[in-house]
Amino acid sequence: MERRLYDTDHDAFRETVRTFLTKEVLPHYDQWEKDGIVSRDAWLAAGRQGLLGLAVPEEYGGGGNPDFRYSAVLAEEFTRAGTPGLALGLHNDIIGPYLTTLATEEQKQRWLPGFCTGETITAIAMTEPGAGSDLQAIRTTAEDHGDHWILNGSKTFISNGILADLVIVVAKTTPEGGAHGLSLLVVERGMPGFERGRNLDKIGQKSQDTAELFFNDVHVPKENLLGELGGAFIHLMTNLAQERLAIAMAAITAAEHLLDLTTRYVKEREAFGRPLAKHQHIRFEIAEMATECAVTRTFLDRCIEDHADGQLDAVHASMAKWWATELQKRVTDRCLQLHGGYGYMTEHPIARAYTDGRIQTIYGGTTEIMKEIIGRSLLG
Repeated sequence: MERRLYDTDHDAFRETVRTFLTKEVLPHYDQWEKDGIVSRDAWLAAGRQGLLGLAVPEEYGGGGNPDFRYSAVLAEEFTRAGTPGLALGLHNDIIGPYLTTLATEEQKQRWLPGFCTGETITAIAMTEPGAGSDLQAIRTTAEDHGDHWILNGSKTFISNGILADLVIVVAKTTPEGGAHGLSLLVVERGMPGFERGRNLDKIGQKSQDTAELFFNDVHVPKENLLGELGGAFIHLMTNLAQERLAIAMAAITAAEHLLDLTTRYVKEREAFGRPLAKHQHIRFEIAEMATECAVTRTFLDRCIEDHADGQLDAVHASMAKWWATELQKRVTDRCLQLHGGYGYMTEHPIARAYTDGRIQTIYGGTTEIMKEIIGRSLLG
């Protein structure tokens, strides 16, 4: 079905993104995968190309365009290219809204220009060794010491953890913590007591630096409180819908892309003297995946449209996230199977997609958490 989500301006932006990928990302991506980290030069190149801070007001160096469909284009093209390591979506769509909606004018002047040029790479630190989706189990503490906070604790599985110059940290600012005792503190590179742990060895997305972070008596100025004191839980819930939609967008795009690769493969590959596509079982497999992708794409495009209009709620974002990521997992597995031995070779795109995409049903809220959110909304 013809998509009606985009206009000519979005199409022009898509060509810009494809050019950027061709020149600045794809020639270096294999090396980044070996290194376990992306070059900072790529971030600076993204800033020069106007791919960072799309929704940040122009006065701070951003694109000044709040239309979320541009983020959708960026996510689609990076997914088709198989380059999740350069986490522009994390920077723009997940962390960006915290800075544009919660930061004071002084904070915006301090942080947003570098955010848009790529000089300031960002991360958000929620997950701890003993606390994943359960924010109320967070143990990282911030004690009030007059003009500063003393931050202690650790975080893990933090995307951009090695490269990040600015980290939004979720911490307990009251002894009991909980929904009304968590706050967001911004920790900057070079603060004494802020240390990086290992660049964690993952089964996929090798070039996306994912790290442990440690905070040992870090003096965080009061001026680095982001949003309301004790307001982290509400702030996080407000922004999670966009994060989950962003993950869902990448998921349906990945499924569609792998289906396209596999459709072309089964037309060319022969078995028992004829192309695989001539076997009824193969045609049924392709038909099922194509139908599931088409139905999911229609729902996702509606979610993107609603979000661009400020109407997407947490329940529908959760529906989009769990359904699209589980579909991506199923389609990737079936497409790899149809590629046979070639699908198991790491140099083939389907193999990298298999390991890169497995995290999709986990981060941003697991499938089980998404179902719980939806179930509670329906059943109380």
